[in-house]
Amino acid sequence: MREFSYEEVEAATGGFAAKNLVGKGSHGSVYKARLKGGAGGRVPAVVAVKRASHSQGEAKLDNEIAVLAAARQPGVVSLVGVVAPAVGSKGQRMLVMEYMDNGSLHDLLHRSPKPPPWPRRVEIALHVASAVQALHAAEPRVIHRDVKSANILLGRDGRARLADFSLAVKVSAAANAGDGGARAPDDSAVPAPAPAPAGTIGYLDPYYMEPSRLGPESDVFSFGVVLLELVSGRKVMDVNASPSSIVAWAVPLVTAGTARAVLDGRIAAPRGTDAERAVSRVLTVAARCVSDSVDRRPAMAEVVAELHGALESAGWLRHRHAHGRLAGMLYRRVVSWGASHLHVRRRVRTSKIVCSEENSVLT
Repeated sequence: MREFSYEEVEAATGGFAAKNLVGKGSHGSVYKARLKGGAGGRVPAVVAVKRASHSQGEAKLDNEIAVLAAARQPGVVSLVGVVAPAVGSKGQRMLVMEYMDNGSLHDLLHRSPKPPPWPRRVEIALHVASAVQALHAAEPRVIHRDVKSANILLGRDGRARLADFSLAVKVSAAANAGDGGARAPDDSAVPAPAPAPAGTIGYLDPYYMEPSRLGPESDVFSFGVVLLELVSGRKVMDVNASPSSIVAWAVPLVTAGTARAVLDGRIAAPRGTDAERAVSRVLTVAARCVSDSVDRRPAMAEVVAELHGALESAGWLRHRHAHGRLAGMLYRRVVSWGASHLHVRRRVRTSKIVCSEENSVLT
């Protein structure tokens, strides 16, 4: 983890220019930053910089840095470094993380003119589920507390990563036993009081109304809402719809056996029996995740297994691998053609220059 100076990050963001603002939440803002002179070593040339927007946001940012420093998981956005200005100097503490080129899942579902196809949706769901499972399996386990489509970012490599750990909590072994204690961000052995319930309306587990009820099942509920959002393309809270909650709207349709009414109508329905069953399987898992009964909610390990099974049963895993091989082959051919084409163009240019010089001599 690298330590950046305030001046270095300020220059990289163009003075935190509005054009470089890529995200803004209740606790802080995220800017795209281009490091001067490229990047040395393992530091990427383009990064994302998050800074707090108020004093409470600074505490959330410190918590996020502590959690990300420990949560080195493939499905979690990577921590690159921090900005820790010296006492009395200009600036404030900031978080520097990997920049995700393709924006958020929320934007892909609700703002993109080209909604993703079914295999891509289930693939994204599997990426996120695997990340949440890894966080829950860690020691101490990490409860994200704000799993939502806006906090799921898409990289250039096609993988989805979970971001924004400002509300995340490390749960101690005592809390796992049910006393509600939470481990302090610095991993000290003294349990800290469990924080007050927090999250985003529409994704927030209704069972999680007291600090003592903090547990992985709250993340399971939020992830179930994301699954419903992925399959339906509907906003989680829609004041123009009745019911306004995606859970209250979708779950009765799924349990009544009319799951087709939940599918995103902007894209063609799944083709073939296997594909239809795969999407139905995803919806069944989603309904279980958002169950009113906490005991009926599956663990994230089971969710991962179900989503992987859905991809495999529909043949979408094979399709994805074949697509990757085809894309790689086409890429290599384009590069080869481009190199050859550039070589020809360079020879032609050189020939023209020589002729021009000869003509000028003759005249």
